[in-house]
Amino acid sequence: MKDIMIMNVKKIAFGAAVVFFAGFATAQTLQDGINSIDSDKFAQAKTNFTDMIAKQPTAENYFYLGNTFLKQGEPDYAQAVDNFNKGLAADSKSYVNKIGLAAVKLGKGDNSAIAEIQKVVSDSKEKDPEVLFRAAEALTLFEKNSSPDLAIQFLNKAVEKAEKKGVPAYYYYTLGDAYRLKRMPGEAMSAYDKALPLAKNKASVYTRMATLWMAAQQWQQAKQNIDKAIGVDATYAPAYKAMASYDIRYQQNAKATQDLINYTKYADEDPYTQLEIAKLYFTNEDYANSKSVLDKIFDKIEDPIKFKLRAYQAFADKNYTEAKQNMDTFVSKAEKTRVQPADQGLQGLIAAGLAKDEKDAAKKSALMTESQQKIAIAKAAKDETMKWDLELANIAGGGGASQAEADKGPTNPTIEALKKQVAANAQDSDALFKLATAYQDAKNWNGAILTWQKMSALLPDWAPAYYSQGYSYQQAGNNDAAKIAYEKFISTVKPADQEANKQTLAYAYFAVAYMSKDSDIAKAKEYVAKSLQLDPTYQDAVKLNAAINK
Repeated sequence: MKDIMIMNVKKIAFGAAVVFFAGFATAQTLQDGINSIDSDKFAQAKTNFTDMIAKQPTAENYFYLGNTFLKQGEPDYAQAVDNFNKGLAADSKSYVNKIGLAAVKLGKGDNSAIAEIQKVVSDSKEKDPEVLFRAAEALTLFEKNSSPDLAIQFLNKAVEKAEKKGVPAYYYYTLGDAYRLKRMPGEAMSAYDKALPLAKNKASVYTRMATLWMAAQQWQQAKQNIDKAIGVDATYAPAYKAMASYDIRYQQNAKATQDLINYTKYADEDPYTQLEIAKLYFTNEDYANSKSVLDKIFDKIEDPIKFKLRAYQAFADKNYTEAKQNMDTFVSKAEKTRVQPADQGLQGLIAAGLAKDEKDAAKKSALMTESQQKIAIAKAAKDETMKWDLELANIAGGGGASQAEADKGPTNPTIEALKKQVAANAQDSDALFKLATAYQDAKNWNGAILTWQKMSALLPDWAPAYYSQGYSYQQAGNNDAAKIAYEKFISTVKPADQEANKQTLAYAYFAVAYMSKDSDIAKAKEYVAKSLQLDPTYQDAVKLNAAINK
């Protein structure tokens, strides 16, 4: 499962921005606030900027406080607008506060804000590199609503104008972020490389590099850079957040939990930071900790996003009624632009869950129709927050494989030794293969399914892992999930490898045909024919073909 909250680029970039004032004491205080934002200590940053306003209620200081509310895990637009307006009351010509207000509109999905930002820059005559930087920053804050080309244009001008006094590292940070949005990892890494020698805290740069490598699915390089970040600053919270994402990717739940404990230790108690932690725990399938963190902050957060997370938690617990109540509350309270295709997909899964136990035929039919329609929206948007078909199959089959169930299943000394080997090196494909096979030999189908899934995550183009998932699901009695895995195997086998995989392909086609014969006779006929094309002597396929083509 991907991050359920659609993490914006700003949340993995760990934005760092510095502005230098003439007065040393003021600059030092500003730097403290910026360092707090960079370290995911938003409560500390807000206190810092509030103190600065108390001493000097300038337009710039109001902007810094407002911008903090924009850059936290979930933006608080109302607080941001309030401070930007106060900044404009202090100085009606304040370009940065005008950019701040436009950034709020952009975050809410109003792309007319891009033209507004352009106008502010034009009105400033492009003389101040800081205005150019803030404009570019606003254009890169929200992945779904951004303008990386324009941001790059503004940043290049800002770099040019700042060269005499020295280009600040954060100009290059943001340039890298803009290139990330354009899916140009090489240019993004070059920008981060330029920031590295200039940055006072190199952990921030290494963490950015790590998340960029993660986005490119270059996991070894990602891990190397996370290690470098922690090596230069063991208290830098975002590095542990990146490490948690890395360990979640390899389904190393225990390690990810420890990463999140460290992240919590070095970040702060700002409710929105804690919300991010709850989301990460959820992604790690640590539902108990996710619920515990959310319960502590639920009444402290006004943002309706809290209801969405609670809906996901209830769905994970198969409490579909509670999930529906919370999802309905989120949709009714949130602005329409914040309801993502994934949210509608979740509503579809919840409807399927409710339909499973519904006794009234008309209500059951209506729920299944709703389920199909809403999941279709998520799939049409190519949303991959959840594996929609597999989740549906798991609902029909009574639930998916879980680590808790695997741990309850049969084990032996070989399995336990291999589990330790995999825990020590999540990328040891040989150990994963042996562990999955050992689980199968012990008939621990949940363990086998989970381990084959880890193998597929590590080697997504290795077709046999999908075949083995199909077999394990079939043995576990979840035929719907088995069909999905077998079809993934069929589609993953490369043309050059089809001859070598002829027998397993024949069985995969037969298995899908057999499991489809009562629900989709046309598909069953198509797939059994393909099975026989591969192996005309396969007797099970011969019998099935005769039975369904009478």
